[in-house]
Amino acid sequence: MFRLVLRTVYLLCLALGLILSLTGGNVSADGREIRVLQVKGNIVPVVSDYISRGISEAEQAGSVACIIELDTPGGLLNSTEDIVRRIMNAGVPVVVYVYPHGAWAASAGTFITVSAHLSAMAPATSIGAAHPVSVGEEMPADTQKKATEYSVAWIQSIAEKRGRDPALVEAAVRESKSFTASQAVESKLVDFLADDLGGVIRQIDGKTVTLADGRTVTIDTDGAVIVRSEMNGVENFLHMISHPNMAYILMTVASIGIITEISNPGLIFPGVIGGICLFFAFYALGVLNAYWAGVLLILLAVGLFITEIFVPAYGILTTGGIISLVIGSLILFSESEASMQVDIGLIVVTAIFFAGFVAFLVWATIRGQTRKVTTGREGIIGQSAIVKTALEPKGMVLVEGELWKAELDSGNAQPGEEVVIQKVDNLKLYVTRKK
Repeated sequence: MFRLVLRTVYLLCLALGLILSLTGGNVSADGREIRVLQVKGNIVPVVSDYISRGISEAEQAGSVACIIELDTPGGLLNSTEDIVRRIMNAGVPVVVYVYPHGAWAASAGTFITVSAHLSAMAPATSIGAAHPVSVGEEMPADTQKKATEYSVAWIQSIAEKRGRDPALVEAAVRESKSFTASQAVESKLVDFLADDLGGVIRQIDGKTVTLADGRTVTIDTDGAVIVRSEMNGVENFLHMISHPNMAYILMTVASIGIITEISNPGLIFPGVIGGICLFFAFYALGVLNAYWAGVLLILLAVGLFITEIFVPAYGILTTGGIISLVIGSLILFSESEASMQVDIGLIVVTAIFFAGFVAFLVWATIRGQTRKVTTGREGIIGQSAIVKTALEPKGMVLVEGELWKAELDSGNAQPGEEVVIQKVDNLKLYVTRKK
């Protein structure tokens, strides 16, 4: 049920993004265009949908080619499969360009690059390290072996289709081997080097590729206009939060908002912000296939923090909450590849912050409970009053602009003298002479 809700929201967001993209599209009238997409960051579902949309726009516009500028440390296998399948079945030539300088096409990026009709790399880029890694939980040895064998067979079949060396791609998967741009070109893992997009366009001119429907197409870039198809606002937002660190930050902000609202009912704003962040955090965790034992441990930590505020546990609950928070954070993406894990420094900072935050709330609660009452009948005890009619020992006194019946504990007091209130009984004050 939870995943169904996530999927529904995800589809609604994508539908909105599609509407925005259609209303703001830029398509060449004569079809002489080169569609350029840009992918930077982890390969997640929203990236898969973005690439699919970009290729579809290129097909509809009759583009000369669709170039994907790629810079990724890796990502999710199911999203990678969707992207590779879309590229392999594209109705226009697809070129993957590992760019800018210093970029990489690691893990999932290797599969995407190899699947393109033509591929290029900028100097100082790299490709490889495509050994499969589980997301969310540790894979048993036999399952890991099956995943590796499947990935090897899959990438070899792609390489054979594109005329690349199956042995090299096997090494990239089985041994996590990586290649520099020059090594990749020399070994024909990719087609050529290019310093910039203009270099790519010049080198693909005149190249012949075979599309999935059997058509042979010769790329003619002469006079073609570059049309960039960027991620729309919705896609950018979903891509931003579909990162382990962002999902963790959203979970942290949600926890702070909820704890603040529960400890101070009626503030409203922290509760609203916390609820929104919690919703998006669960979306991101669902997309990233987080290990739900880690999520439950983090929620347990939040529960312990809230309980500490209302129960005098002398820090025991907070200590347990910090331990639960740290363990849950560490196992959240514990068996994922490095690019899909929460930064250790972020976990440490979050744990320290929560310890200080809960300590502050406990201190504020205790201070509020022990503070002297300053309103109502109890609030006037200890205050001074002015005698209006002589106290012998009974009379009238003036307190904060109000007249009260009063009784002096001993002796008498004349009008204008100051007395101190000792007790309140119904509408009568018991006072003593001010020393």
